[in-house]
Amino acid sequence: MKLLFYISLGAIGIFVTITLYLYFNQRSMIFFPYKDFIATPNHLDLKYEDVVIPLKNNQSIHGWYIEPTDTINSNSDKVILFCHGNAGNISHRLPTLQFLNSIGFKTLIFDYRGYGQSKGELSEESVYQDAEYFYNWLINNKNIKPENIVIFGRSLGGAVAIDLALKVACHSLIIESSFTSAADMGKKIFPFFPIKYILKYKFDSISKVEKLKRPILIIHSPDDDIIPYEMGEKLYEKASQPKRFLKISGLHNDLSYLNDPEYARTIQEFVGMLSE
Repeated sequence: MKLLFYISLGAIGIFVTITLYLYFNQRSMIFFPYKDFIATPNHLDLKYEDVVIPLKNNQSIHGWYIEPTDTINSNSDKVILFCHGNAGNISHRLPTLQFLNSIGFKTLIFDYRGYGQSKGELSEESVYQDAEYFYNWLINNKNIKPENIVIFGRSLGGAVAIDLALKVACHSLIIESSFTSAADMGKKIFPFFPIKYILKYKFDSISKVEKLKRPILIIHSPDDDIIPYEMGEKLYEKASQPKRFLKISGLHNDLSYLNDPEYARTIQEFVGMLSE
């Protein structure tokens, strides 16, 4: 009995220790910022503009605005506002930028505070704010009409994109390989811990997506090894019409689908259909 008591006490101690660790280290487990660029759009011969938006307290956020190189086949009136995932920085999204450029879109991609050349403290609210700052930059500095802005979010950026689309007018919304909520992801990764009660971050896309009144394209892979395919399906189920779902292949960080003609065609048709 004494041995059982000590084993139980030890198990409780381990449980409490891990729970406290999860509570106090949430930010570092959600955000994985990388400061250094691995390359710039110059390496792909993309025409781009550095965008720096000053904030309070010596903070600033940085992004790239990229013009299509093929002006003949460009979707000249449409601009993609791209919200990236939780790791790396904008330089790690160059294959995606090259793809969007190849199908004729202007693209504005940005780093959240703490990523790349963006400076400041990271939080759920700050990443939402950063997206809105760049949305406003498109309108105020490039005279882009809201009805020509396509908000595109991948992975964590999907939650950012959905939140932004609730606040602003836009042409449409593309959500790729994203999750239903931080709580759902937490329960998937740590099923035996009280994630619901200790979680500071919500990223509650599932409750927001059903409130959207914007056309939405949801993209997900059944092979996704990080964010379950079922979460993409649930987002689609909750979304209002008009909506469309595209099944791609590959692991979460496998970008081979960028070479799939159906992927390009679906995005072009989705945006094009809504323009008619």
